[in-house]
Amino acid sequence: MSKFQALLVSEDSPGHFRPEVVARDIAELPAGEVLIRVRYSSLNYKDALSASGNRGVTRQYPHTPGIDAAGVVEQSTVSEFAPGDEVIVTGYDLGMNTAGGFGQYIRVPSAWLLKRPKGLALREAMMLGTAGLTAALCVAKLEQAGLTPEAGTVLVTGATGGVGSIAVALLASLGYRVAAATGKAGQEEFLRGLGASQVVSREELQAGTAKPMLKEHWAAAVDTVGGDILFNVVKSLQYGGSVACCGLTAGVNFQASVLPFILRGVNLLGVDSVELPLVVKASMWDKLSLQWKIANLAALTHEVNLSELPAAIEQILAGKLVGRVLVNLG
Repeated sequence: MSKFQALLVSEDSPGHFRPEVVARDIAELPAGEVLIRVRYSSLNYKDALSASGNRGVTRQYPHTPGIDAAGVVEQSTVSEFAPGDEVIVTGYDLGMNTAGGFGQYIRVPSAWLLKRPKGLALREAMMLGTAGLTAALCVAKLEQAGLTPEAGTVLVTGATGGVGSIAVALLASLGYRVAAATGKAGQEEFLRGLGASQVVSREELQAGTAKPMLKEHWAAAVDTVGGDILFNVVKSLQYGGSVACCGLTAGVNFQASVLPFILRGVNLLGVDSVELPLVVKASMWDKLSLQWKIANLAALTHEVNLSELPAAIEQILAGKLVGRVLVNLG
């Protein structure tokens, strides 16, 4: 079969982008060593940016977004992968300028691929996706900086989002006391169900932006939003504490001061999951399939098909999505 279903984003007129499900031909896919029949993908904020015409993510349209994919190898020109192998792809250029996981087929370089970890089904892998990988990288960086459950409460900002919700669940499963921060009213039950012992409002985190220092509060933090909220978190870390920074939904800039760094010795740790060496990605996926496996993934996941995906994209852009969106490609 040469035809397959895919979400294709087209620029109808300058600045106006329209996603629709269309039939595409496998011959239209870019060059690459491995052709994969995609079974599952997931929706991330970056996918929504691509689907809405953000040129910082995707330069040329028409385009199929989807920075995550899990599926089965159909054709391979390299010995490392054979037809029938179950594989996952996250990041690199997938879904950015290379046709991505919102299509039933992708063709990619073998250097982007990992064989599915034995402890995760393809469906589970995409419940996690880039969001789960990023959350795991944040926790790993914090622990490398010395964090232990005995240190105190760990704050997670943007806690109802994809990365945030998985970070809450992962930290709680590892024995940490978690404070979940959100701007979405009415989500306390959801967050406590993931393991949060405390829920903090966005307004609380935004207070004191003009101050160079705030009262010591958090042992560590996972920040998924950026902006001035990130630096308020930095200013309220306990002595020697760290924040892992991985998101920008609240902005790319913040008003900074050196005082928290030189008076309290705190750390701001950057986390990237896109261009990360494949061996590091593999080690994180192994952790997520074994000792860091999250039992309640279904509680934070909503499943959609391709035809339902445009509505979910609108929701994530409007800041209304909660948890993870799993895309079933049939």
